Amino acid sequence: MISEVTMPSMGADMTEGTIVKWLKSEGDEVKRGEKLAEIETDKTVVEMEAYSDGLLRKIVVAEGEKVPVGELIAYIGGADDEVPGGDGADAQQGEAPAEEAEETEEEAPEAEASAEEGEEETEEAEPEAEEKAPEPEPAPQAARPAVAAPATGGGDRVKASPMARRLAEEKGIDIAQVPGTGPGGRVTRDDVLGFKPSPAFASVAPQRASVELDGSDINLTTMRQAIARVTVRSMTEAPHFYVTSAIDMTQLMQFRKNLNEALSESGVRVSVNDMILKACVNALIKYPKFNSFFDGDKLKGHSDINIGIAIALEQGLIVPALMKAQGKSLVEISQAAKDLGNRARGKGGSLSQSELTAGTFATSNLGMFDVDTFSAIIVPPQAAILATGTVTKTPVVKDDEIVVAEIMKATVSTDHRVADGAEAAVFLQEVKKNLENPAYLIV
Repeated sequence: MISEVTMPSMGADMTEGTIVKWLKSEGDEVKRGEKLAEIETDKTVVEMEAYSDGLLRKIVVAEGEKVPVGELIAYIGGADDEVPGGDGADAQQGEAPAEEAEETEEEAPEAEASAEEGEEETEEAEPEAEEKAPEPEPAPQAARPAVAAPATGGGDRVKASPMARRLAEEKGIDIAQVPGTGPGGRVTRDDVLGFKPSPAFASVAPQRASVELDGSDINLTTMRQAIARVTVRSMTEAPHFYVTSAIDMTQLMQFRKNLNEALSESGVRVSVNDMILKACVNALIKYPKFNSFFDGDKLKGHSDINIGIAIALEQGLIVPALMKAQGKSLVEISQAAKDLGNRARGKGGSLSQSELTAGTFATSNLGMFDVDTFSAIIVPPQAAILATGTVTKTPVVKDDEIVVAEIMKATVSTDHRVADGAEAAVFLQEVKKNLENPAYLIV
């Protein structure tokens, strides 16, 4: 029986994908679960798996073409199965008007921006017009000094035009030092432009360099647009709440040092983040509610813990998952996490479809950026995400004495439809117990 192969969804925010490379040729045998093609999404390149057995009878979409999710890209079937006629081009062409409409809508903000820029130019032109307005006839020459001293109004305020004040501020000039040549000794723009500060004034008020900022629009990459869609969806659909705790990492840091010394000959090196991942896995095994999804009138449970790791790329952020983490030791989690990070950055292979779409819980660590604490946005449809900051030497009170401890702040963001505050606090305390007693991480 012939079966259609369509562009799969590699995430809730994906709307289209590009065929980077077909890993099978027409006529090749294909097994269910076998890698069929490399697909470029908004965020990364993913290996697409086949969903049926048979022969790759016909490739409908060539390499390099972009296709909407759900669009036909190939046929798999038996050698004697009849392949439907046509190549799916009509269906793809039907999408063109919508794409053109989207482009037209995207141009609208640019037009609005241009209109705003025009208004700004008009506003800036008004002070100059004020400067060029006809001045009253001057007093008789004998009664008017050659250069008037800066005029002041009530309260010793210097009389000056708005343009003159702005120029003086930009140039770092004390406008009270500028002689005014306007009506009544008013300081004008030309007075400021022609002002030469005395050496004494220049020594205490050096001229400030002009600062120019690039105010042009920045076009968003497809990845940044995807991040915008998924974060808006998360904050709109899932009622977030946050629970934070300070974790004493003193014992764990010493434990990690000893462990890495013991592992030095094997080339394995365990990071603090690897130990956080293991602590989360242990807590999720004990409290599986945080490994579930909200699904209308029920919580959708999962038999595997696929723990996501937020990875910052040059183009943006992705959260691929370390699969079946419940069966991995600390060292195995460390090795798998490094492999996942390398492939996410395009080193040593690509991420799989399941790694990008099947995460059940997530973590985000900004400790390497010297961040103390922050709250992360839940990756939909997951129920929670743990955010951790840097490990900092901090004075704390132990047994009524002040000692120095290595403290890390951790915040769990939770979907209130799935769990309440007390439950999130208990879950976070379990993570804390594992990190403060590192022996739990290797049993």
